[in-house]
Amino acid sequence: MTQASFPGFAPAAATDRLFLAVFPDGEAAAQISALAAAQCARHGLRGKPLAPGRLHVTLFHLGDWAGLRQDVVDAATRAAARMRAAPFEVMFDRVASFDGRRDKLPFVLRSDGGNAALRAFRADLGARLGEEGVRLSEATGFEPHVTLAYDARKVAIGPVAPVVWRVEEFVLIHSLLGQTRRLRLGRWALG
Repeated sequence: MTQASFPGFAPAAATDRLFLAVFPDGEAAAQISALAAAQCARHGLRGKPLAPGRLHVTLFHLGDWAGLRQDVVDAATRAAARMRAAPFEVMFDRVASFDGRRDKLPFVLRSDGGNAALRAFRADLGARLGEEGVRLSEATGFEPHVTLAYDARKVAIGPVAPVVWRVEEFVLIHSLLGQTRRLRLGRWALG
């Protein structure tokens, strides 16, 4: 719930973010981390590559608030617990910059089409979230990607050696904004 703003009183700054994601296994995270360092150097990016433990594919951004929304945590947990899916593989074989703030463009690992199983899993999860009353504000289509770094320089899409991993679980993350701290509030195995 958002509180109305009164003249002279700005809304509280967001401190907490919730999202659902899949993370690469250790081997894939190491491969992505090495690829990020090599690609940042190749393209002359000054942004520091993300640490291997921060690499993930966001399935749904559930919101940013001043304080943790326990009602959203509870609804997302119920939705996640109802998911039934077999493990599946994902593959990423391109790098590119996404649009964003001019000084902070996401430099990402993405795929050339594909990842149908991931897209289907996400669609099913979105339906479960909706059934639990979670509002999803997905203004644009889902483009599966792993953010590698942030930089002011824009990089055109280009091929890289494919990175493949088997998705065995998904997680609910509570991110403490501005602190680079993330807490895993729940994890659900596939299969």
